[in-house]
Amino acid sequence: MEQWLDESNELEAPKRKKWKLMLLLIGLLLILLIGGAVGTGLYITSALKPLPTSEQEVRIVIPQGAGSKQIAGLLESTGIIKNSFMFTYYLKYKKEGSRFQAGEYSMKPGITIDQIIDKLNKGDVVKEEMIRITIPEGYTIQQIAEKLGTQPGWSTEAFLAEVDKPGEFQSEAVSSLPDNPEIKHRLEGYLFPETYEFKKGTTEQEFIERSLQELDKKLSSLPSDWKEKLTSRHLTMHQMLTIASLIEREVVVDEERALVSGVITNRLNQNMPLQIDATVQYLLDKPKERLLEKDLQIQSPYNTYLHPGLPPGPIASPSLASIKAALYPEDTKYLFYVTKKDGSQGHLFAETYEQHKKNIEASKKMAN
Repeated sequence: MEQWLDESNELEAPKRKKWKLMLLLIGLLLILLIGGAVGTGLYITSALKPLPTSEQEVRIVIPQGAGSKQIAGLLESTGIIKNSFMFTYYLKYKKEGSRFQAGEYSMKPGITIDQIIDKLNKGDVVKEEMIRITIPEGYTIQQIAEKLGTQPGWSTEAFLAEVDKPGEFQSEAVSSLPDNPEIKHRLEGYLFPETYEFKKGTTEQEFIERSLQELDKKLSSLPSDWKEKLTSRHLTMHQMLTIASLIEREVVVDEERALVSGVITNRLNQNMPLQIDATVQYLLDKPKERLLEKDLQIQSPYNTYLHPGLPPGPIASPSLASIKAALYPEDTKYLFYVTKKDGSQGHLFAETYEQHKKNIEASKKMAN
Protein backbone atom coordinates (compact mmCIF):
# COMPACT_ATOMS: atom_id res chain seq x y z
CA MET A 1 0.00 0.00 0.00
CA GLU A 2 2.74 2.41 0.98
CA GLN A 3 4.62 1.50 -2.16
CA TRP A 4 1.59 2.36 -4.33
CA LEU A 5 1.20 5.78 -2.69
CA ASP A 6 4.80 6.62 -3.29
CA GLU A 7 4.46 5.71 -6.94
CA SER A 8 1.26 7.86 -7.23
CA ASN A 9 3.02 10.91 -5.75
CA GLU A 10 5.91 10.46 -8.13
CA LEU A 11 3.46 10.44 -11.07
CA GLU A 12 1.57 13.61 -9.92
CA ALA A 13 4.66 15.76 -9.37
CA PRO A 14 5.46 16.31 -13.09
CA LYS A 15 1.86 17.22 -13.77
CA ARG A 16 1.91 19.85 -11.03
CA LYS A 17 5.11 21.31 -12.41
CA LYS A 18 3.60 21.43 -15.89
CA TRP A 19 0.51 23.29 -14.66
CA LYS A 20 2.64 25.73 -12.68
CA LEU A 21 4.69 26.42 -15.82
CA MET A 22 1.52 26.97 -17.89
CA LEU A 23 0.10 29.33 -15.28
CA LEU A 24 3.37 31.20 -15.21
CA LEU A 25 3.40 31.50 -19.01
CA ILE A 26 -0.24 32.63 -19.04
CA GLY A 27 0.55 35.19 -16.37
CA LEU A 28 3.51 36.49 -18.30
CA LEU A 29 1.40 36.66 -21.48
CA LEU A 30 -1.31 38.60 -19.67
CA ILE A 31 1.28 40.96 -18.27
CA LEU A 32 2.69 41.46 -21.76
CA LEU A 33 -0.76 41.99 -23.23
CA ILE A 34 -1.81 44.40 -20.51
CA GLY A 35 1.52 46.16 -20.71
CA GLY A 36 1.23 46.37 -24.48
CA ALA A 37 -2.31 47.69 -24.27
CA VAL A 38 -1.29 50.27 -21.69
CA GLY A 39 1.73 51.20 -23.76
CA THR A 40 -0.36 51.45 -26.93
CA GLY A 41 -2.94 53.52 -25.09
CA LEU A 42 -0.27 55.84 -23.76
CA TYR A 43 1.22 56.12 -27.25
CA ILE A 44 -2.16 56.96 -28.82
CA THR A 45 -2.96 59.44 -26.05
CA SER A 46 0.42 61.10 -26.46
CA ALA A 47 0.11 61.22 -30.26
CA LEU A 48 -3.28 62.89 -30.03
CA LYS A 49 -2.28 65.44 -27.39
CA PRO A 50 -1.90 69.07 -28.53
CA LEU A 51 1.59 70.33 -29.20
CA PRO A 52 3.05 72.96 -26.86
CA THR A 53 1.04 76.18 -27.05
CA SER A 54 2.44 78.97 -29.20
CA GLU A 55 1.14 82.39 -30.27
CA GLN A 56 2.77 81.94 -33.68
CA GLU A 57 -0.06 81.81 -36.25
CA VAL A 58 0.21 79.08 -38.89
CA ARG A 59 -1.63 79.31 -42.23
CA ILE A 60 -2.79 76.02 -43.77
CA VAL A 61 -4.34 75.87 -47.24
CA ILE A 62 -6.69 72.90 -47.70
CA PRO A 63 -7.07 72.25 -51.43
CA GLN A 64 -10.45 71.50 -53.00
CA GLY A 65 -11.11 67.74 -52.88
CA ALA A 66 -8.33 66.98 -50.35
CA GLY A 67 -8.82 63.72 -48.41
CA SER A 68 -8.26 63.04 -44.71
CA LYS A 69 -4.74 61.65 -45.25
CA GLN A 70 -3.65 64.71 -47.26
CA ILE A 71 -5.13 67.08 -44.68
CA ALA A 72 -3.46 65.15 -41.84
CA GLY A 73 -0.13 65.39 -43.64
CA LEU A 74 -0.52 69.15 -44.04
CA LEU A 75 -1.37 69.56 -40.37
CA GLU A 76 1.67 67.52 -39.30
CA SER A 77 4.08 69.24 -41.70
CA THR A 78 2.99 72.69 -40.49
CA GLY A 79 3.44 71.74 -36.82
CA ILE A 80 -0.22 71.69 -35.77
CA ILE A 81 -0.47 67.96 -34.91
CA LYS A 82 2.10 65.39 -33.76
CA ASN A 83 1.16 62.35 -35.80
CA SER A 84 -0.76 62.32 -39.07
CA PHE A 85 -1.41 58.55 -38.91
CA MET A 86 -3.04 58.79 -35.48
CA PHE A 87 -5.02 61.84 -36.57
CA THR A 88 -6.42 59.87 -39.52
CA TYR A 89 -7.18 56.90 -37.21
CA TYR A 90 -8.98 59.25 -34.80
CA LEU A 91 -11.09 60.65 -37.64
CA LYS A 92 -12.21 57.13 -38.60
CA TYR A 93 -12.99 56.32 -34.96
CA LYS A 94 -15.07 59.53 -34.60
CA LYS A 95 -16.59 59.15 -38.09
CA GLU A 96 -15.31 62.61 -39.06
CA GLY A 97 -13.58 64.08 -42.10
CA SER A 98 -16.34 63.88 -44.69
CA ARG A 99 -17.50 67.47 -44.04
CA PHE A 100 -14.11 69.19 -44.09
CA GLN A 101 -14.12 72.33 -46.24
CA ALA A 102 -11.42 73.68 -48.50
CA GLY A 103 -9.83 77.07 -47.93
CA GLU A 104 -7.10 78.88 -46.00
CA TYR A 105 -7.16 78.32 -42.25
CA SER A 106 -5.36 80.06 -39.41
CA MET A 107 -4.30 77.82 -36.49
CA LYS A 108 -1.85 78.00 -33.62
CA PRO A 109 0.15 75.14 -32.05
CA GLY A 110 -1.69 74.03 -28.91
CA ILE A 111 -5.07 73.70 -30.61
CA THR A 112 -6.78 70.39 -29.72
CA ILE A 113 -7.71 67.67 -32.20
CA ASP A 114 -11.41 68.26 -31.61
CA GLN A 115 -11.00 72.02 -32.13
CA ILE A 116 -9.23 71.32 -35.45
CA ILE A 117 -12.07 69.03 -36.54
CA ASP A 118 -14.68 71.63 -35.55
CA LYS A 119 -12.82 74.37 -37.45
CA LEU A 120 -12.56 72.28 -40.62
CA ASN A 121 -16.21 71.18 -40.43
CA LYS A 122 -17.43 74.79 -40.08
CA GLY A 123 -15.17 76.05 -42.85
CA ASP A 124 -13.81 78.65 -40.43
CA VAL A 125 -11.42 80.01 -43.06
CA VAL A 126 -9.37 83.18 -42.91
CA LYS A 127 -11.52 86.14 -43.90
CA GLU A 128 -9.94 87.85 -46.89
CA GLU A 129 -8.99 91.49 -46.50
CA MET A 130 -11.64 93.52 -48.28
CA ILE A 131 -11.84 96.96 -49.85
CA ARG A 132 -15.17 98.72 -49.32
CA ILE A 133 -15.97 101.69 -51.53
CA THR A 134 -19.12 103.73 -52.09
CA ILE A 135 -19.79 105.41 -55.43
CA PRO A 136 -22.39 108.12 -54.76
CA GLU A 137 -25.29 108.70 -57.14
CA GLY A 138 -24.50 111.43 -59.65
CA TYR A 139 -20.73 110.88 -59.63
CA THR A 140 -18.91 111.40 -62.91
CA ILE A 141 -16.22 109.08 -64.29
CA GLN A 142 -13.61 111.64 -63.20
CA GLN A 143 -14.95 111.71 -59.64
CA ILE A 144 -15.07 107.91 -59.50
CA ALA A 145 -11.47 107.78 -60.77
CA GLU A 146 -10.29 110.19 -58.10
CA LYS A 147 -12.08 108.26 -55.36
CA LEU A 148 -10.60 104.96 -56.51
CA GLY A 149 -7.18 106.59 -56.56
CA THR A 150 -7.37 107.08 -52.78
CA GLN A 151 -7.65 103.31 -52.24
CA PRO A 152 -4.48 101.24 -51.76
CA GLY A 153 -3.54 99.35 -54.90
CA TRP A 154 -5.76 101.39 -57.22
CA SER A 155 -4.71 104.14 -59.59
CA THR A 156 -6.73 107.05 -61.00
CA GLU A 157 -4.77 106.91 -64.25
CA ALA A 158 -5.12 103.14 -64.66
CA PHE A 159 -8.87 103.39 -64.10
CA LEU A 160 -9.28 106.17 -66.67
CA ALA A 161 -7.27 104.15 -69.18
CA GLU A 162 -9.51 101.10 -68.71
CA VAL A 163 -12.85 102.91 -68.61
CA ASP A 164 -12.52 104.08 -72.19
CA LYS A 165 -12.22 100.51 -73.52
CA PRO A 166 -15.85 99.35 -73.41
CA GLY A 167 -15.20 96.52 -75.85
CA GLU A 168 -13.27 94.65 -73.15
CA PHE A 169 -16.30 94.27 -70.87
CA GLN A 170 -19.28 91.92 -70.90
CA SER A 171 -22.52 93.82 -70.26
CA GLU A 172 -25.94 93.89 -71.87
CA ALA A 173 -26.21 97.66 -71.39
CA VAL A 174 -22.81 98.34 -72.96
CA SER A 175 -23.62 96.18 -76.00
CA SER A 176 -25.71 99.06 -77.42
CA LEU A 177 -23.14 101.78 -76.68
CA PRO A 178 -22.77 103.99 -79.78
CA ASP A 179 -19.37 104.54 -81.35
CA ASN A 180 -19.49 108.31 -81.09
CA PRO A 181 -16.13 110.16 -80.93
CA GLU A 182 -17.85 113.12 -79.24
CA ILE A 183 -18.48 111.08 -76.07
CA LYS A 184 -16.08 112.30 -73.38
CA HIS A 185 -15.83 108.99 -71.51
CA ARG A 186 -17.25 105.91 -73.20
CA LEU A 187 -18.62 104.35 -70.00
CA GLU A 188 -19.88 107.56 -68.41
CA GLY A 189 -23.28 106.78 -66.87
CA TYR A 190 -22.83 103.00 -67.13
CA LEU A 191 -21.01 102.38 -63.82
CA PHE A 192 -23.84 101.94 -61.36
CA PRO A 193 -23.54 103.99 -58.13
CA GLU A 194 -23.46 101.56 -55.21
CA THR A 195 -21.44 100.42 -52.20
CA TYR A 196 -19.09 97.68 -53.33
CA GLU A 197 -16.83 95.23 -51.52
CA PHE A 198 -13.80 93.80 -53.28
CA LYS A 199 -11.02 91.46 -52.28
CA LYS A 200 -7.71 93.17 -51.71
CA GLY A 201 -5.80 92.97 -54.98
CA THR A 202 -8.85 93.49 -57.20
CA THR A 203 -7.91 95.40 -60.36
CA GLU A 204 -9.46 98.54 -61.81
CA GLN A 205 -10.75 96.42 -64.68
CA GLU A 206 -12.54 94.08 -62.25
CA PHE A 207 -14.14 97.09 -60.54
CA ILE A 208 -15.48 98.33 -63.88
CA GLU A 209 -16.79 94.86 -64.76
CA ARG A 210 -18.60 94.58 -61.43
CA SER A 211 -20.15 98.07 -61.78
CA LEU A 212 -21.43 97.24 -65.28
CA GLN A 213 -22.91 93.97 -64.05
CA GLU A 214 -24.66 95.89 -61.29
CA LEU A 215 -26.28 98.15 -63.89
CA ASP A 216 -27.51 95.08 -65.80
CA LYS A 217 -28.90 93.71 -62.55
CA LYS A 218 -30.74 96.94 -61.74
CA LEU A 219 -32.16 97.20 -65.25
CA SER A 220 -33.51 93.65 -64.93
CA SER A 221 -35.45 94.77 -61.83
CA LEU A 222 -37.42 97.38 -63.81
CA PRO A 223 -41.06 96.79 -64.84
CA SER A 224 -41.28 94.16 -67.57
CA ASP A 225 -42.41 96.69 -70.20
CA TRP A 226 -39.40 98.99 -69.90
CA LYS A 227 -37.83 97.96 -73.23
CA GLU A 228 -41.15 98.38 -75.01
CA LYS A 229 -41.37 101.82 -73.39
CA LEU A 230 -38.01 102.75 -74.92
CA THR A 231 -39.18 101.61 -78.34
CA SER A 232 -42.49 103.51 -78.14
CA ARG A 233 -40.62 106.69 -77.17
CA HIS A 234 -38.02 106.15 -79.92
CA LEU A 235 -35.18 106.14 -77.40
CA THR A 236 -32.06 104.00 -77.28
CA MET A 237 -30.61 102.65 -74.06
CA HIS A 238 -27.82 105.23 -74.33
CA GLN A 239 -30.29 108.11 -74.70
CA MET A 240 -32.35 106.86 -71.76
CA LEU A 241 -29.26 106.74 -69.54
CA THR A 242 -28.33 110.21 -70.76
CA ILE A 243 -31.74 111.60 -69.71
CA ALA A 244 -31.44 109.73 -66.38
CA SER A 245 -28.05 111.34 -65.75
CA LEU A 246 -29.48 114.82 -66.43
CA ILE A 247 -32.27 114.14 -63.95
CA GLU A 248 -29.75 112.86 -61.39
CA ARG A 249 -27.65 116.02 -61.55
CA GLU A 250 -30.63 118.38 -61.59
CA VAL A 251 -32.97 116.89 -58.99
CA VAL A 252 -32.62 116.37 -55.24
CA VAL A 253 -36.26 115.94 -54.23
CA ASP A 254 -37.36 112.44 -55.29
CA GLU A 255 -40.93 113.45 -56.06
CA GLU A 256 -39.67 115.85 -58.74
CA ARG A 257 -37.68 113.37 -60.80
CA ALA A 258 -40.60 112.39 -63.06
CA LEU A 259 -41.62 116.07 -63.38
CA VAL A 260 -38.15 117.10 -64.57
CA SER A 261 -38.15 114.08 -66.88
CA GLY A 262 -41.42 115.39 -68.30
CA VAL A 263 -39.89 118.83 -68.90
CA ILE A 264 -36.93 117.26 -70.74
CA THR A 265 -39.30 115.16 -72.86
CA ASN A 266 -41.50 118.14 -73.71
CA ARG A 267 -38.56 120.30 -74.73
CA LEU A 268 -37.07 117.52 -76.87
CA ASN A 269 -40.43 117.02 -78.58
CA GLN A 270 -40.58 120.75 -79.39
CA ASN A 271 -36.93 120.86 -80.48
CA MET A 272 -36.13 123.38 -77.74
CA PRO A 273 -32.63 123.58 -76.26
CA LEU A 274 -32.66 121.82 -72.91
CA GLN A 275 -30.59 124.59 -71.28
CA ILE A 276 -29.58 122.38 -68.37
CA ASP A 277 -26.86 123.87 -66.21
CA ALA A 278 -25.51 120.45 -65.24
CA THR A 279 -24.36 119.84 -68.83
CA VAL A 280 -22.19 122.96 -68.65
CA GLN A 281 -20.88 122.04 -65.18
CA TYR A 282 -19.79 118.72 -66.68
CA LEU A 283 -17.38 120.61 -68.93
CA LEU A 284 -15.66 122.47 -66.08
CA ASP A 285 -12.63 121.23 -64.16
CA LYS A 286 -14.45 122.02 -60.93
CA PRO A 287 -18.19 122.68 -60.49
CA LYS A 288 -19.24 126.28 -59.81
CA GLU A 289 -21.90 127.43 -57.39
CA ARG A 290 -23.18 129.81 -60.06
CA LEU A 291 -22.52 129.68 -63.80
CA LEU A 292 -21.47 132.86 -65.57
CA GLU A 293 -22.59 133.97 -69.03
CA LYS A 294 -19.17 133.07 -70.46
CA ASP A 295 -19.61 129.52 -69.13
CA LEU A 296 -22.81 129.16 -71.12
CA GLN A 297 -20.83 129.94 -74.28
CA ILE A 298 -18.36 127.05 -73.93
CA GLN A 299 -18.14 125.32 -77.29
CA SER A 300 -19.00 121.68 -76.73
CA PRO A 301 -21.67 119.24 -77.95
CA TYR A 302 -22.44 118.74 -74.24
CA ASN A 303 -23.49 122.39 -73.84
CA THR A 304 -27.30 122.19 -74.03
CA TYR A 305 -27.56 125.99 -74.09
CA LEU A 306 -25.91 126.04 -77.51
CA HIS A 307 -27.09 122.73 -78.97
CA PRO A 308 -30.65 121.38 -79.11
CA GLY A 309 -31.32 117.76 -78.28
CA LEU A 310 -29.48 115.49 -75.88
CA PRO A 311 -25.73 115.69 -75.23
CA PRO A 312 -23.59 112.89 -76.77
CA GLY A 313 -23.91 110.77 -73.65
CA PRO A 314 -24.59 110.68 -69.90
CA ILE A 315 -22.92 113.23 -67.68
CA ALA A 316 -22.93 111.12 -64.50
CA SER A 317 -23.94 107.78 -63.01
CA PRO A 318 -27.72 107.86 -62.48
CA SER A 319 -29.58 106.14 -59.65
CA LEU A 320 -32.32 103.58 -60.27
CA ALA A 321 -34.87 106.27 -59.30
CA SER A 322 -33.60 108.56 -62.06
CA ILE A 323 -33.57 105.69 -64.57
CA LYS A 324 -37.22 104.98 -63.73
CA ALA A 325 -38.06 108.69 -64.10
CA ALA A 326 -36.33 108.78 -67.50
CA LEU A 327 -38.44 105.81 -68.62
CA TYR A 328 -41.71 107.04 -67.15
CA PRO A 329 -41.86 110.87 -67.29
CA GLU A 330 -44.76 112.77 -65.75
CA ASP A 331 -47.24 113.78 -68.44
CA THR A 332 -47.48 117.57 -68.05
CA LYS A 333 -47.19 120.71 -70.20
CA TYR A 334 -44.28 122.06 -68.18
CA LEU A 335 -41.39 123.45 -70.22
CA PHE A 336 -39.47 125.34 -67.51
CA TYR A 337 -38.31 124.94 -63.93
CA VAL A 338 -36.24 127.03 -61.54
CA THR A 339 -34.67 126.10 -58.21
CA LYS A 340 -36.36 127.46 -55.09
CA LYS A 341 -33.98 129.61 -53.08
CA ASP A 342 -35.53 128.63 -49.76
CA GLY A 343 -33.06 125.84 -49.03
CA SER A 344 -35.53 123.07 -49.90
CA GLN A 345 -33.70 122.28 -53.18
CA GLY A 346 -37.10 121.89 -54.81
CA HIS A 347 -38.24 123.58 -58.04
CA LEU A 348 -40.98 125.82 -59.36
CA PHE A 349 -42.44 124.59 -62.66
CA ALA A 350 -44.03 126.59 -65.48
CA GLU A 351 -45.72 125.95 -68.82
CA THR A 352 -44.85 129.31 -70.40
CA TYR A 353 -41.86 131.60 -70.36
CA GLU A 354 -43.96 134.35 -68.75
CA GLN A 355 -44.84 132.04 -65.87
CA HIS A 356 -41.20 130.99 -65.68
CA LYS A 357 -40.07 134.63 -65.26
CA LYS A 358 -42.56 135.07 -62.41
CA ASN A 359 -41.22 131.89 -60.77
CA ILE A 360 -37.68 133.27 -61.02
CA GLU A 361 -38.75 136.42 -59.17
CA ALA A 362 -40.65 134.37 -56.60
CA SER A 363 -37.58 132.21 -56.06
CA LYS A 364 -35.38 135.28 -55.48
CA LYS A 365 -37.79 136.53 -52.82
CA MET A 366 -37.50 133.22 -50.99
CA ALA A 367 -33.85 133.97 -50.37
CA ASN A 368 -34.67 137.18 -48.49
